[in-house]
Amino acid sequence: MVYHSSFVDEEGITKACGCPLLPLKSHIKGPAPVSGRDATDIVDEAITFFRANVFFRNFDIKSPADKLLIYLTFYINSALKRLEGCRTLAEGTKAIISLGLEKVPVPGESGFPFPGLFPLPQSSQEAELFRNYLKQIREETSGRLLSVAYRPNGTPNKWWLAFAKRKFMNIIDQRSV
Repeated sequence: MVYHSSFVDEEGITKACGCPLLPLKSHIKGPAPVSGRDATDIVDEAITFFRANVFFRNFDIKSPADKLLIYLTFYINSALKRLEGCRTLAEGTKAIISLGLEKVPVPGESGFPFPGLFPLPQSSQEAELFRNYLKQIREETSGRLLSVAYRPNGTPNKWWLAFAKRKFMNIIDQRSV
């Protein structure tokens, strides 16, 4: 059974490309509202559910937040593929930073991994808002992922990096190959 997002209430949440711009526990500047430090956010859910959800080829979408969970699961999978050859936290940090500097495609652009999952942006402003949100959420996910993919002494956590070999929903990220 796939784990779904608990963020089903969308009242007062801004949307871009059919995706809710959910609050984040983040210090990274971007369009996401800031949530409380003690609250669970979508990045926490994505990292917590990743090792279970990565085994599924199909994902039943029950709320718009599930679309974001799918995107983040794919991103975590791509990030782990980048971290696979990195033997230290410093090397992993460098690899994650280079991943973060890549252009973030939005629906309708080449390189977007899930055509049809999100509706196309209605305007260039909506596309830019969604791009900035995805960039912010990817940076936040990357930082938190490093803390679970590497032990406190800076060595790789094999129980996490082993999942780099998995293909989420049978999709291969061409940029990480």
